[in-house]
Amino acid sequence: MGELAWFVAHVRARREKKLKQFCEGKDLLVKLPCYQSVRKYRGKTVNFSKPLFPGYVFLELLPDQKRTISENDSVARLLAVHNQEEFRSQLGEIFTALESGLEVFLAPEIGTGSRVKIKAGPLRGMEGTVEERYGMTTVLLRLDFIGQAAAVRLQADELELS
Repeated sequence: MGELAWFVAHVRARREKKLKQFCEGKDLLVKLPCYQSVRKYRGKTVNFSKPLFPGYVFLELLPDQKRTISENDSVARLLAVHNQEEFRSQLGEIFTALESGLEVFLAPEIGTGSRVKIKAGPLRGMEGTVEERYGMTTVLLRLDFIGQAAAVRLQADELELS
């Protein structure tokens, strides 16, 4: 039959909870990390449970269950997780943080226009300005040399705010 493996379902807009409900109805192992958002409307305080990673649902599936998920109309695509142990560990850490009672939210701090310093790799120590951001991991960085500029694509985790 096969072994359970983690997958990431990239879902259509605002369909995370719908996919989670579908999976639970099929007895599939599903994780949707959510945080609490509090809003005030006309004097009333309303609590919302919002996905920590909008557009993504985490699934632990047997090989024959992948098709069931891929055919669901909420799923845009099903992504394989290459390092299962690391993913399992990181997901565990996310849920530990969420269960701690502390305020947890997604905060991509390095955005367009940020002045950053490269903290790893062959360009370590150089400073530049973020020209563009591609998703959560990749950054196009502008480096200025003797009156000229060059651009380099780096991973966001190789940068720190300067």
